[in-house]
Amino acid sequence: MPKVEKETKESVKEGKTAEKAPQKEATAKAPAPQPEAAAEEVKEEAKKPAKGKIQRKKRVGKKIYTVYKIEGETITRLRPFCERCGSGYFMADHGNRFACGHCGFTRYKVTEPAQ
Repeated sequence: MPKVEKETKESVKEGKTAEKAPQKEATAKAPAPQPEAAAEEVKEEAKKPAKGKIQRKKRVGKKIYTVYKIEGETITRLRPFCERCGSGYFMADHGNRFACGHCGFTRYKVTEPAQ
């Protein structure tokens, strides 16, 4: 094997070259043979097309029919307005209470005791 010489900045300035012990050449290991089925899977993965734009489901906004009830010529509100926030902020119905999503105000429903 030929001697490998390494040049440093200092040795180049002085016009000298440093000698280094010979190194072993790196041997490339061949990959282990794979079964045919595994080789096909690797090929399929490489053939996948680039991912495109993600399709998302459209969100369905609040419908007017969930907040108001229309009976002929009259319109009635199904849920109360928030007492703190004022008109325009409907309270959510949570079974035994109404809650405002804007300020967090909670009003409990009145239940009659069972007799």
